[in-house]
Amino acid sequence: KIVDHTLLKPVATKSDIELLCKEATLARTFSVCVPPSFVTFCKNKLSNSDVKICTVVGFPNGYSTVKTKIFEAEDALANGADEIDMVINLGFVKEKKYSEELNEILSIKKVCGNKVLKVIIETCYLTQEEKIEMCKVVTDSGADYIKTSTGFGPSGATLEDVKLIKKHIGNNVKIKVAGGIRDFSLAEKFINLGASRIGSSKLVSLAKN
Repeated sequence: KIVDHTLLKPVATKSDIELLCKEATLARTFSVCVPPSFVTFCKNKLSNSDVKICTVVGFPNGYSTVKTKIFEAEDALANGADEIDMVINLGFVKEKKYSEELNEILSIKKVCGNKVLKVIIETCYLTQEEKIEMCKVVTDSGADYIKTSTGFGPSGATLEDVKLIKKHIGNNVKIKVAGGIRDFSLAEKFINLGASRIGSSKLVSLAKN
């Protein structure tokens, strides 16, 4: 119930997404996380289900302009998305332009309103100092979640990163882990460390076996 059943491969087809929706409904996952072009399709397929629809903005590299990300978020929500997972501008972080990154997240959160916003900081590219600073930025932004990874970087979530994030994030922000979570043992470890949501393409198939 805390899994975002995910399929973000660029070669995903409508039949792949339809299967994802069926699996999510049967497994009673919290949501499906799909490319923006499939949000409307999922809205129709999940109309009689409690499964939420999550999609991505600025994905996977994060270097779109703020205006582009705002448009993506507005379009996704208009098409029926319940949650937005946005990728930060990593260049801002590397240049220590934390106020600019805060403004970007604030802009997307304003668009989301009462819809859930998760901020992907792509931990594999960040130093310890940068991860801590981004915990502060996400806390100040009013976003609902901080998310470790896109799953498209050189590595995904680590236990060490979740420990660090838990220590520095505000009480108003939850943690989503993603990237390389392929078994229940690892998922459980993340949950025990404080993760509230798991993004995975593998856990549902494991549950069926």
